[in-house]
Amino acid sequence: MRAILPGKPQARLQAVCTVEWEGLRLVVYISGNGLMILSGPSNLLQTIYHEDCDALIAVTIDELSGKIATASSHEIHVYRPYGKEDGLLKVFSYLMLRIQELIPPEWSLQCAIPRPDQEPEDITLSWGTDEELLVGSDSLRLFQTAAEEAEIWCRGLSRPTRIAKFSYDANFIASTGRYDRLIKLWRRQSYGSDDTRFDFTYLPHPTAVTSIHWRRPHTRIQASDHVLYSICGDHKLRIWAAMDQHGVQGLQLWAEIDMQASVQPRQLNTSLQSKDRFAFIIDNQDFSRTTVAAVKRAAQLEADNVESKQQHGLEHLAEIAKSSPEICVVLDRHGHMSAWGLENVGCKARKPTDVFNIAHVENLDLGFLDYVSSMDDNAQLYPFCWEQPEAPFVLLAHHFDGRVEWLECRLEELFAPSPLQKRILRKTLWTGHDGPVKKIVRSASGNAVISRTNDNEALIWTQGNGGNHLGLTLHSSLSCPEHIHRSWLLKEGNFVINLHDASISLWDARCSPAAQITSVPFDIEGHPICLVQLPEPRLDPKVVHIATITAKKQGLVWEVLLPKNAINRPDAQGSSVSHMKQLCTFQLDIKENIAFMLPVDPAGSAVWTSSSLDTFAKDIAISYSHDGRLRTWTAALATDGSPVEWLVTSIVETGIKNPSLASANSIRKGALVDSSKTGLTIWDMRSGQLEYSIQYGHLDLIQDLDWSSTPDDQALLAVGFPYKVVVLAQMRYDYLNVGPAWVPLREIYIKDSTPHPIGDSTWLGSGNLLVGAGNQLFIYDKLVDSSDDMVSDLTVPVHKQGQMNLFDLVTFLNGPLPLFHPQYLSQCILAGKLSQVQRIIRGLYSALKFFTDGDELDSFVSISSDVLITDAQTLNGGTQDYNSRHDSIDEVKDYRFEDVAASLTTNLNSLSVPHLSSQDQMHLKDMVECVSTVTTQQRSMDDNATRYLLFFRQHMIRKHQATSNHAIFTYREIVWAYHSGSQDILVDLTSRQFGGRMLWENAKECGLFMWMSDLTSLTLQFEMVARNEYTKTDEKNPIDCSLYYLALKKKNVLLGLWRMAAWNREQASTQRLLSNNFQEARWKTAALKNAYALLGKRRFGYAAAFFLLAGNLQDAVNVCLHQMRDLQLAVAIARVYEGDDGSVLRLLLEDKVLPQAALEGDRWLATWAFWMLGKRDLALRALISPIHSLLGTPESPKMKAKSYLANDPALVVLYKQLRGKTLQTLRGALRISPKEEWDFVIRTARLYDRMGCDLLALDLVRNWEFLLQPKETISQPEGPPDPRKMLRRRSSLVVDDLSKPKSPTGMKAGVGRPPPQKVFEEPESNSLLDNFGF
Repeated sequence: MRAILPGKPQARLQAVCTVEWEGLRLVVYISGNGLMILSGPSNLLQTIYHEDCDALIAVTIDELSGKIATASSHEIHVYRPYGKEDGLLKVFSYLMLRIQELIPPEWSLQCAIPRPDQEPEDITLSWGTDEELLVGSDSLRLFQTAAEEAEIWCRGLSRPTRIAKFSYDANFIASTGRYDRLIKLWRRQSYGSDDTRFDFTYLPHPTAVTSIHWRRPHTRIQASDHVLYSICGDHKLRIWAAMDQHGVQGLQLWAEIDMQASVQPRQLNTSLQSKDRFAFIIDNQDFSRTTVAAVKRAAQLEADNVESKQQHGLEHLAEIAKSSPEICVVLDRHGHMSAWGLENVGCKARKPTDVFNIAHVENLDLGFLDYVSSMDDNAQLYPFCWEQPEAPFVLLAHHFDGRVEWLECRLEELFAPSPLQKRILRKTLWTGHDGPVKKIVRSASGNAVISRTNDNEALIWTQGNGGNHLGLTLHSSLSCPEHIHRSWLLKEGNFVINLHDASISLWDARCSPAAQITSVPFDIEGHPICLVQLPEPRLDPKVVHIATITAKKQGLVWEVLLPKNAINRPDAQGSSVSHMKQLCTFQLDIKENIAFMLPVDPAGSAVWTSSSLDTFAKDIAISYSHDGRLRTWTAALATDGSPVEWLVTSIVETGIKNPSLASANSIRKGALVDSSKTGLTIWDMRSGQLEYSIQYGHLDLIQDLDWSSTPDDQALLAVGFPYKVVVLAQMRYDYLNVGPAWVPLREIYIKDSTPHPIGDSTWLGSGNLLVGAGNQLFIYDKLVDSSDDMVSDLTVPVHKQGQMNLFDLVTFLNGPLPLFHPQYLSQCILAGKLSQVQRIIRGLYSALKFFTDGDELDSFVSISSDVLITDAQTLNGGTQDYNSRHDSIDEVKDYRFEDVAASLTTNLNSLSVPHLSSQDQMHLKDMVECVSTVTTQQRSMDDNATRYLLFFRQHMIRKHQATSNHAIFTYREIVWAYHSGSQDILVDLTSRQFGGRMLWENAKECGLFMWMSDLTSLTLQFEMVARNEYTKTDEKNPIDCSLYYLALKKKNVLLGLWRMAAWNREQASTQRLLSNNFQEARWKTAALKNAYALLGKRRFGYAAAFFLLAGNLQDAVNVCLHQMRDLQLAVAIARVYEGDDGSVLRLLLEDKVLPQAALEGDRWLATWAFWMLGKRDLALRALISPIHSLLGTPESPKMKAKSYLANDPALVVLYKQLRGKTLQTLRGALRISPKEEWDFVIRTARLYDRMGCDLLALDLVRNWEFLLQPKETISQPEGPPDPRKMLRRRSSLVVDDLSKPKSPTGMKAGVGRPPPQKVFEEPESNSLLDNFGF
């Protein structure tokens, strides 16, 4: 659903036209140089722009052919509907309403008719029969447009015509000129394109004729019964009829109605009296249809035993309809209405009762404004019958001040003699600009917006009903003689501030049009690029402060005192009670130049009062430099008159050169567009993390970024392109499945409605999106269909299928998780809370035991939050028995967990669990099965082995299920197994998973040779892999296992296998070669030649084997790493060939693995590599510090290293585990500054919160223990203190590994005495909670 503001209608007599064509109600009107075609109050069928003219003058539509004719100052365009030539629309006319929903009609240009150069600008158009088009100006010209356009009749006029209309059978033309008191009645004498002739007579009037209307017949057969209605300046409506069919006159005066006398207000208040009169005719055709619909509706209500509220009005309407009259309705601008019935129109013997009064009522609000210029003080009314049972009668009111209102009512209520407060309903308003929209600016709350064109014409809009109403109400208009650079709305659109080239102006928009209150000139170095409202130091609703900033980093601040009373006259200027003065100047204290600066999107929150200047204050602006550095700013005004203070609240080094566009919101999310305008990145400004990156096609140029937020501060971003808008929403961080942090929820295409590109867009406070294209404004609501392709790919709950509120959908995608969500359970397991996971599973089993579809399910499954947030003493235990706590799970506490898990799995197969999508429910079932499997092995494994086994088991289950996003097995799981003391059990369990026949692809999948620490066991496993590789095929090819046996230095075993490979054509040559002694230089050279030849044939694995045969381990490792792209294979053969202390392995880790980890930001790979090198202090620091800073490499990391995926919250678990494991890690922890550790903990807590695991975040900040810092610095002469004294709980299990020598690389990486540090006192736990927002 959407609402439309199609544009400002022209203030011309033929600016609006409506007909019923092929069962479809069409309304067309002209706005600027655009033609708007609509089929309902909010259904825009098509927009056609005339690029070769400034403005259109007239429009008309043929109700027989559906053709549309428009006229400009120099040309007439005729458009025909698609499908007319093959008759599709006629064949299915009985299903037209349904067909139009599926295939809406469209119009294309048929022909263009030039106008004579000397012809006056005013023109009138009218359609006749057989697609004849009448054009009236200083002559009457008749064109035939059925095939090719041809002029078939022309007659010059003494005075330019203002109105010319065909009768419905095209036998008569009624025309009149400007200020002409005569209607010239043209009668057709002959038909045919070769001989078309008209003669004419006059219908005299006492004053100038202002309006002409032909009566609509029931059918074309009755069209010969001609009746003409005319209105002239004496406020009388005259009815002309053909009482003498054979007379010379053609039409004779049948009756007249004095409109001035017919409307007599009952109040004596002169302010409610007006001499202006307006009239419209309800033809008997429309009146009869509407009456029949009213009777049917009343009968249905009676059948449903519903009492009708307007029974008396319905009886009155039925009584009127008995005489089949035409209805003449007369009204004034204050809502007084008089209705007259016209019976037996055209009868020669007219009776006095043929013109009778139907009703005289009040409270008919047609939207007339009090203050309108004399040029715009006019309105035309178009009544018709509408096929809607609730409101079958529609009145289009074209106000010449630039509005078309769609008014709906029931005739029994409109003509009801009893007093009613509201007789007519305003369904929609069509208005807007008459030029292309250039910029749209919203207020802080989003309840008011200002739209602006290139001509410095602006409209202020407000959203009614507290923001719940879809449409916008025109609040005021503004026309400025100076060029407007920036605009700012104050007080929900009541005041507007405009920034010009050398001045700033304040406008009062409480009246329409807005009145300029004051204008203040200024002189500043540089071009102003930003206009922003500053936070106020004290609450004063009448005072605001506005600042502007230039590209030269100079700025000005103005103090604005808003007036208290409204300026009631639109032409009033100035005010004695308001002023704007320059308060101070300032300069931003940064070195590089600013490429651009703009205010942050309010994202639903207004600028708040701030008495201090710190990083906790809300951002008010964002700037970006040419080298891609993003800064967010806040400011504070001093009460003593000193200059405003500016503070940079965050800096993000994006590395994107020459960005073209940037935007940020007040909750510190920033978006940046690259120089090509096709690449978009979204950043968390608080942590500097990259959350989303996408590259659009070369034709999709990004031109606009607009932020919004849900009531619970979930961010939405609308990315604007020339012809579409893509809405992106936050997703929860997903480190296990490496899911995206942002997803597109909706794509809005406007090409179906308008050919004009999008000018600008913005969010309204209610969540609706306002898009400006051409002179039109489109309002798209916040409802999304879950069946849409974009939404259906997301994890939407099964019970929320159908239309969903955009805010509710975003909250589900990024809000807190229920305890039984698989992601929350996974993070609990990583945090060492397996017993808590078991308790949650028991709670879910208990909750689903008697659950049926449609029941509510507690997201905590009846578990107290006190149980979930453990004390520090039990954080690492993971085995505390919680069953002693009092809750509803006590009834299942004695059940074996394996039985509970099996029963729960059965329930999950048959039930749809609330809060979970079908995919989440499937993953939950896998998680329950994995936890059950791990529980059986829990007593024989440590926590790290449990973590590894559970995620490995989950990975294998999803792999066999072939899900599209199965869990990815990463270096995180390898590190858990590497630091496990139960590796023998893990080897056995992983080997069983592959049926005891582990191939290299299986070993690589589980990372076996990366995490095994016992070289003897590693060699045995490698030999088993070699044996399995040999026997994996029936032919038993020795080539498959050559690399593995040569890495094991078992050439003779390989030679024996070749002896059995008689089927292989390479057997003889290979066997002869392997029989030689490769300690000799000759055969080493031969092996190398074979290796290089194999490289040329792209047999990389076999080439690496020959490098090993030549004793060249380094080249074999390089082939595995570069050609085969297999880091694990390179590490495995290096470890097997020369052990963990070999130079090749060390070189591989130092020169390849660590630089790769630094470029990609992979902290898990970095900490594993440092630990393998024996640099355990750096292994610990790699979990917190930037990896490239530990290597001392100047190379900047890739964009991937800046991603949020580089900061896994599970790193904090490993950090706490390793910190007190050895003396080296304690020494490494001492080199991490207290602030770094503080930021690390807070960042991890925010990551938990971003993942929806709020309880884990609270648990972390509540129970985290900082190391005790020594009171003296570590650079004292007596040597460093004992690192074990830093632990709060003394442990005798700290391994002394400080005696191991450091490698030169370790010294190069900065492993030495750290600089002196200040003494750090551990902060109170309350400050941690406050920092995180608890």
